Amino acid sequence: MDTKGKSILVVEDEENLRGLLSKILSLEDFKIFEAGDVTTAKNILLTETIYLVVTDVMLPDINGIEFTKYIKKEYPLTEVVVLTAFGNVKDGVKAMKIGAFDYLTKGDGDDMLPLIAKKAVEKSMLQRQVQEVDFKTDSRSSFNKIIGKSRPVKKMIELAKKVAVTDTTVLLLGETGTGKELLAEAIHHASRRRKGPFVTINCAAIPKDLQESELFGHKKGSFTGAAQDKKGYFEVADRGTIFLDELGEMSPELQAKLLRALENRTFNRVGDTTPIPVDIRIIAATNRDLLDEDNSEFRRDLYYRLSTFAIDLPPLRERPSDIELIAFHFLKSQAERVGGEIMKIDPEFVYHLKKYDWPGNIRELKNVIERAVILSDGRELTADTLPNEVLAARKVKEEVAESVSYANETSSYSMPSSEPVSDNVDLKTIEQEHILKVLTMVNGNKSEAAKRLDIGLATLYRKLKEYNVG
Repeated sequence: MDTKGKSILVVEDEENLRGLLSKILSLEDFKIFEAGDVTTAKNILLTETIYLVVTDVMLPDINGIEFTKYIKKEYPLTEVVVLTAFGNVKDGVKAMKIGAFDYLTKGDGDDMLPLIAKKAVEKSMLQRQVQEVDFKTDSRSSFNKIIGKSRPVKKMIELAKKVAVTDTTVLLLGETGTGKELLAEAIHHASRRRKGPFVTINCAAIPKDLQESELFGHKKGSFTGAAQDKKGYFEVADRGTIFLDELGEMSPELQAKLLRALENRTFNRVGDTTPIPVDIRIIAATNRDLLDEDNSEFRRDLYYRLSTFAIDLPPLRERPSDIELIAFHFLKSQAERVGGEIMKIDPEFVYHLKKYDWPGNIRELKNVIERAVILSDGRELTADTLPNEVLAARKVKEEVAESVSYANETSSYSMPSSEPVSDNVDLKTIEQEHILKVLTMVNGNKSEAAKRLDIGLATLYRKLKEYNVG
């Protein structure tokens, strides 16, 4: 195996010896980094890919045995060779017990160093190759939980796969129930942080006066009730991914501190002045337009920092071809949960599902399937197990179709739009025109209009809000 150009870090406080060891290793075509203490060595490990650390036991700031323990915990793919003083073989044995590749006695082991270094670097290279294979396998499978073959879903997954292998901050945009947390988790598991923690925070579920403490932790006595030091979610998520859901509910004060943490990669616990370094990736999500005037409290600089790579999650109504697949998935899950057999789905049941707009998206569909399974008496999900609002959607659209024919045959009622109905108008526009026409017929009485349309009053209000009609 070719080890040419691979990096080795030599940690030795005696400058002459450090120079000698570096020269011996550089003659073998290794790339050499040097450090006179552990603090300097840690900074090099943070920024460089080091295959092998050659370290003395006696160092000015931290014992070499403790340093070995640190390396094997934080950089498990980096090998360690420990240099011991003559007569202190027990230090070398102790180092090997905690993961060191080998040990050498100073002065006596110099001629052995090139061979041992080559074997250690080869081991590190092999481990990295295995990890890379595992990573590619995990990356491919991490998106399997996202169900759908429609074009919008394929595009969403394609973007997510591309950004997953980077450390770039991601902003997920989509309506409630579109699966933002599921996509965030898939991105995490397809990333090189997949073995680290994935921590989810719903900003709307935390009272605004507690958000800073929950995210960044607090010092004992920093406020009433702070009986002991507490780690925040940021500290818990170190070396992993943190998912900030419902970002628009974050307090303005916390937004400023989050921006500072993103820029400096450090944060302070509440009541503490000591900055804590953190290595995390942030994935944020919102179902609101954070730059809209109604969200004027949200900092634009934070938004631009978080939206480096934005992904839109399509609502269910824009991917009707996926509805049957998702419905069957939930049916299978429900059957496994209750220990029953998987039911069939009646075609009429599917037809109604595809006619409905799904304001609650995938989450609403899941609830509808669960309800249908409970109500079903047979081995098949039939239309009579669907809730009224889903059944009504078909009737509304049938009336819409009738209204098109009616509008072409008579001019007794004027449509709200000044434009005539066209055969090329999309269904949503025709539906809007029909609903407004019925409202005109009943002189604006919404309850009566809902009855004639055979839809719930809440559904009517929601649609009118979509049309910007009071």
